[in-house]
Amino acid sequence: MRLLRAAATTCLACLLLLLAPNAAEAGHGFVAKAVSRVAPSVVRIDTERQVFNPGLGSSMDDPLLRELFGDLPSSHRENGQGSGVVIDAEGLVLTNAHVVEGADRVQVSLADGGQLDGTVVGSDPVTDLAVVKLEQAPEGLKAAPLGDSDALEPGDWAIALGNPYGLDSTVTLGIVSSLHRNISSLGFTDKRLELIQTDAAINPGNSGGPLINDAGEVIGLNTLVRAGPGAGLGFAIPINLASGVAQRLSSGSGVVHPYLGLQLVPLTVRRAREHNADPNALVQLPEHDGALVQQVLEGSPAVAAGLRRGDLVIRAGERPVHAPGDLLTVVEASTLGQPLPLEILRGAKSMKLQIKPAPLPSASAG
Repeated sequence: MRLLRAAATTCLACLLLLLAPNAAEAGHGFVAKAVSRVAPSVVRIDTERQVFNPGLGSSMDDPLLRELFGDLPSSHRENGQGSGVVIDAEGLVLTNAHVVEGADRVQVSLADGGQLDGTVVGSDPVTDLAVVKLEQAPEGLKAAPLGDSDALEPGDWAIALGNPYGLDSTVTLGIVSSLHRNISSLGFTDKRLELIQTDAAINPGNSGGPLINDAGEVIGLNTLVRAGPGAGLGFAIPINLASGVAQRLSSGSGVVHPYLGLQLVPLTVRRAREHNADPNALVQLPEHDGALVQQVLEGSPAVAAGLRRGDLVIRAGERPVHAPGDLLTVVEASTLGQPLPLEILRGAKSMKLQIKPAPLPSASAG
């Protein structure tokens, strides 16, 4: 009997040993494994820029002011910080344009502690992307593996890497909360982006760092956060867009964005009906979802095409337009100088127009 009990105990122990994960697997979950693939490629970016103090130039020529305050400096040095990710073993680092904007000195700290000077080889404020070239990139520099942001679905794992608040090598975990979040809905009318929304914590200093999936592939570039009473909302630029822009920036060709010359606001059926029910309404709006023309910029392709304030764009090319972001997406993918068909509602009348996108002027909004 004792022998049978001993044998049974031994067999049970063997079974538990077979079912239990080994020590390495038990100690490290999928997040740690994913992070280990990308962490060597994540960098910290420190910048310096010269900032001129406003209003001091002419006022300091006043002898009385000089006597009272002495010679005040007309400018000062300002430091900034962000993150980046190596995308080429030759020393190319992808980051946000706002991280390196106006910088006259860029220092890049590698994951192994090494520090190198960097040069901004290209920047595109419209997509908030920039490429930094490392001077004397070390041998063995590892480029991060890139994923496919077009394959993402809400609910997929999302892991943010970066250096928030100067705390190097920080990892946060969340999910993809939403896709195609237009940046204009977040108050940024000077940029053209559809962002990945995530609940993975993104904080100041994370900008330019990678958002990765559970396989350890970069799916986005962390760019901004919207904080509130509860948890903050993080947003990342899809890597498919970012890598394409980075290729053009690193080649020196620059990025040209098509534009129509329209300032747009969203219109829904409900909003139009509420407006039309107001007896003091000056005009009646089409009761249809779309992008309502608020202003037509002087000298723009929209003027040449005959668009007017109050027109409602409901289709661009083959794509229905339910909001301004739909139209901007079509315009961004359009060809300069080639006619783009638009369907609009002008009052109760449906009209079809042809518009030729032109290069986006540096100060234009849309």
